[in-house]
Amino acid sequence: QVQLVESGGGSVQAGGSLRLSCVVSGGTFSMYVMGWFRQAPGKEREFVSAINRAGTSTYYAASVKGRFTISRDNAKNTVYLQMNSLKPEDTAVYYCAADYRVGTEVSRGASEYNGWGQGTQVTVSS
Repeated sequence: QVQLVESGGGSVQAGGSLRLSCVVSGGTFSMYVMGWFRQAPGKEREFVSAINRAGTSTYYAASVKGRFTISRDNAKNTVYLQMNSLKPEDTAVYYCAADYRVGTEVSRGASEYNGWGQGTQVTVSS
């Protein structure tokens, strides 16, 4: 059974940085498209970023482009989200997600991902 475990969340002031990590166990990590999503209170879960299997192509929501960087280390079964210049509107629970399907393209849709972590809280104060 594949498990995803996020870490690295916390509370920071606006302008600060955090690095989220997601370790994947129980499967073949290098075969998975990986993504990060977030959900703020009272809002829908939204796409933040995604990365292809080889780590050569990355995708970002317009709201985080230029501030966040997604990366992966297939040797460590880990995907990262480096978050810089954080804003109060970045406050949310951040979820790591995996698309296990073979040969699929990278998607921004949450419904295309079939494995999810438990989430990690990120709080940015002004």
